[in-house]
Amino acid sequence: MCGIFGQFSFNQSPLDPKLIAEVAKTIKHRGPDAFGVYSDDLVMLGNQRLSILDLSDKSNQPMSSDDGNVVVVQNGEIYNFIEIREQLKLKGQKFYSGGDTEVILRAYQFWGLDFIKHLNGMFAIAIYDKRRTALYLYRDRLGVKPLFYTDEPRNGRIWFASEIKAILKNGLDYRPSVDSIAQYFALNYVPQPSTIFDGIRHVPPGHMLQIDLHTGVKLQKYWDLSETQPVEGMSEAEAKIGIIKHLDDATRIRMRSDAPFGAFLSGGIDSSSVVAFMSMYHPEQLKTFSIGFEDQRFDESYFARLASNRFGTDHTIEVCDASSSKKWDEFIHFCDQPHGDVSFIPMLQVSELAASQVKMVMTGDGGDEIFAGYDKYKKFFE
Repeated sequence: MCGIFGQFSFNQSPLDPKLIAEVAKTIKHRGPDAFGVYSDDLVMLGNQRLSILDLSDKSNQPMSSDDGNVVVVQNGEIYNFIEIREQLKLKGQKFYSGGDTEVILRAYQFWGLDFIKHLNGMFAIAIYDKRRTALYLYRDRLGVKPLFYTDEPRNGRIWFASEIKAILKNGLDYRPSVDSIAQYFALNYVPQPSTIFDGIRHVPPGHMLQIDLHTGVKLQKYWDLSETQPVEGMSEAEAKIGIIKHLDDATRIRMRSDAPFGAFLSGGIDSSSVVAFMSMYHPEQLKTFSIGFEDQRFDESYFARLASNRFGTDHTIEVCDASSSKKWDEFIHFCDQPHGDVSFIPMLQVSELAASQVKMVMTGDGGDEIFAGYDKYKKFFE
């Protein structure tokens, strides 16, 4: 995980370096390994880096083209960066690092704005093209990585960041949105692209935001799930085989890392399946982490231990007790927005637990949404 932030100035006026430093400080927790910033009269791009691929400073951000006309920052991981790099090398592109950020840079130089269609990954990307006097913000297809922006220029500037708190540090005043508060009370969360603040929005999943000095701000969709065509006539056996194949491939390609990694393991089918696939490709004992509860009604640590024993992991568990409430201010700080699912409490604790041993983890997040694992989906099968 990295953090990106920046702004586009229609007034073409540079920022005070002290303000840039204050904005960067708010998301240092996302990337403590390196800090970098590019700034001119038109654009400021910043990055707080967490080093996962190519741990050397060659992959520090922002990253610029050889002629300095294109500047890139990104948060995320491009899973197929090796394949894209080899493809571009055959077409004459030169590379000077072993990470995925340079692959984004070279892909944009070669394919232009359509480079995004070649990426397999989770990402929030900002690309400044000096020749076009334009800034392009891309968010991955399913919105795994966050990317917020101010929806209209104030003091002539559009701001963006991985977290809302970075935008709030720009010195301007953003009021709570009454409509978003109503949505929160009705749904227990604020649905995208709205946020709890007036004037701050999400870049929607599968979209690109173009900020151009001459044509202004334009939001464009580059991918739509509804355009995916179903395979007709597939048997149940073929569907089962296909699911296993996709899960296996998705897990394997996400294990590309130059930093130590592990997995969250709750004992449920989703995280246990991920750990099962990981164990087939990890030559050393895999590190897994989970949170237990004193209240046995909610404690699943027994099942996590069963899964750990089954796949031979080095398992670490910590119990979430009443003392967790002392961290309430910290929980709220990292949430950025209100939401009614208190799972963020054990999530922060298990993340801190894992961070003491590894730099990256894989999880089963999204499994219940894809495979209808929650009670609320029962009515679809009635």
